[in-house]
Amino acid sequence: MTRVLVVDDQALVRQGLRTILELGGVDVVGEAADGEAGVAAAAELHPDIVLMDLRMPGVDGVEATRRIVGLDNGARVVVLTTFDLDQHVVDALRAGASGFLLKDVTAEGLIDAVERTASGQPVIAPAVLARMMDHFSAQPPTEARTPPGFADLSEREREILALIGAGRSNTEIAEELFISMATVKTHIRHVFAKLDLRDRAQAVVVARDAGLEPG
Repeated sequence: MTRVLVVDDQALVRQGLRTILELGGVDVVGEAADGEAGVAAAAELHPDIVLMDLRMPGVDGVEATRRIVGLDNGARVVVLTTFDLDQHVVDALRAGASGFLLKDVTAEGLIDAVERTASGQPVIAPAVLARMMDHFSAQPPTEARTPPGFADLSEREREILALIGAGRSNTEIAEELFISMATVKTHIRHVFAKLDLRDRAQAVVVARDAGLEPG
């Protein structure tokens, strides 16, 4: 059974999440009302998943995510966000969050996302990814920051990464570069491996940080 820790400063939200999860067969091992308490609980309880609010007093969700990931005890952080927290979402992604859900997610969607994340499949709500792209378009990067492994990318892999950063789908990348879908997937797998990326949303951030733009 998947073990979940709920971190949110609103008691009613925590109670609602606990009820939904427990009715769905998920074991809620604890709750925390702020980031600092969440980090301590994650260290003590060793949950599989931490459902993390971002806007909390004291230690916020971004810093709490960074600390929990730093514990290296296997806990994966799934951020619960709203549309008005674009930069916080990006910061949480850089801090190591494995998933992003909107707070209006359905009960079935929440349970599915928790189970998928626990099995190693990062979950990003499509609306969150779309909002991130809007955010990046409105705020171009100021200074390129190349991640470890970037120098190992081939020219084609950098081209692929730039297109991911521009929000292109695999189908669009294949059409734009005149290559097969299988080839696109192979390139993406290599890019993710070389840059130690978990998911497409993280690839978007890395592409923007590196200052990549489609040719």
